[in-house]
This record gives sequence, structure tokens and C-alpha cells, in this order.
Amino acid sequence: MKLVLLTALGVGGATVIGSVLGFIFKKLSHKFSDIVLSFAAGVMLSAAVLGLIIPSLEYGGKYGIIITVIGIFAGALCLNLIDKIVPHLHRMAGTDIEDHHNTNLSKVLLFVLAIAIHNLPEGIAAGVSFGAGDATQALLISGGIALQNIPEGMVIIAPMLAAGVPPKRTFLIAALTGVVEVIGTLIGFFAVSVARAILPFALAFAGGTMLYVVSDEMIPETHHAGNSGVTYALLIGFCIMLISDVLLG
Repeated sequence: MKLVLLTALGVGGATVIGSVLGFIFKKLSHKFSDIVLSFAAGVMLSAAVLGLIIPSLEYGGKYGIIITVIGIFAGALCLNLIDKIVPHLHRMAGTDIEDHHNTNLSKVLLFVLAIAIHNLPEGIAAGVSFGAGDATQALLISGGIALQNIPEGMVIIAPMLAAGVPPKRTFLIAALTGVVEVIGTLIGFFAVSVARAILPFALAFAGGTMLYVVSDEMIPETHHAGNSGVTYALLIGFCIMLISDVLLG
């Protein structure tokens, strides 16, 4: 339990680290941020497949493939529904939302709220992976999610400052988006610990949410400027997780 709690704090704390970097590097180039985010996308893609979806098949037994497929689509549809209720404004982070003269405060806060809401299922994915009982795999998944949280924490600082939010309040709001992830991690862990029967579905559901985030948000966002390097950054991230899984498995 101590390891789960420490990991939850680490996953949420990655957002705080990103926020601090956001204050330091307010004018980070889009090219660099796209490469970092694409690397994180590769890590998350590998973590979703190797750490969540394949174990779901293994724990599912006779009906593993059915449970896994249903879980993946359930996770993706859940995030798709959240997007319809609270539109995710990731793409706006690199466009007009950074215009210091025309930033709309309500739009910025909606952007931050959307990130916070999306952090919940990401946290649940980390927690569910611990519920599977493989601490090494769980740490790899959590590390992948934490890595993705750093650029996400960075990207929300400049828009809030541009909208006139005081620096201290900006940092507090950014930190709270990380707290949501801590809560999600604990929810995921306790859910599968109490009801082991839902573990195959929960793993697939968590994998589906991560695949959705990578496909719907991270990959399109990193390719909007036509930077060919982001594809290789994704492949590097994927392969590093793949190598880690083999060496530590």
C-alpha cells in the first residue's frame, strides 16, 4: 500500500514538476514541446498495450478476448463522452489560447478543467495496474503516465498567466489537476483490490482510456506543425518501454 501511495503522489507530482518548468520556460518552442509530448505518447502507447491490455487477456481466462475488447471500447467511449460534456481544449494550448492580448479567462479555465477531468481515468489506469499484483509493470505504467503529465503541467501555465490569473493561484490550480490523478490512482487500486473479478475488465478499460488519449489528443497535437521528428520521438518512447518491459519482466 505504501508503494501505491508513493506512486500516486509521484504521478500527481509530475504535473507539479511540469508546472514549475512552465514558469521557468514560459516560451518553450512548439517544436520541442511536440517532441517531448510525442515521446510521452510512445511511452503511454507501449504501457497501455504491454501493461494493461495483454494482462487483461491473461487474467480474462476463457472469455478474455471478449472482456478485453469490450473493456477497451468502454474506456474509449467513456473519455469520448467526457469530451462531449467538457470539450478537451488541448489543441488550443498551442494556438490562440497563448495570445497574451486576446486570452479568454473562461476558455482557459475550461481548458484546465478538461485536463483535470482527463487526469482521473489516467490515475485510475495507474491504480488498476497495481491491483494486478505486478509491481514492476505497474511502476512502468505509472512512469509513462507521469512522463506525459510533465508537458501537460507545463502547457497550462502560460495560458493562465496570460489570462491574468496571479502566479500563486496559477500554480495552485495546476497542482490541483495533479491531485485529481492521485485520487484516481487510489480509486483504481482499491476498486480491483476489493473486487478481483473486475480486474480483466478494469485493465482493458484503463488501456482503452490511454489509447484514446494517445490517438485522439497526443498524436494529432504533435503533428499539427508538420514536424517529422515527432514520429521518431514516439517510436523511441515506445521502444524504451518495450526494452524496459523485457529487461524487468
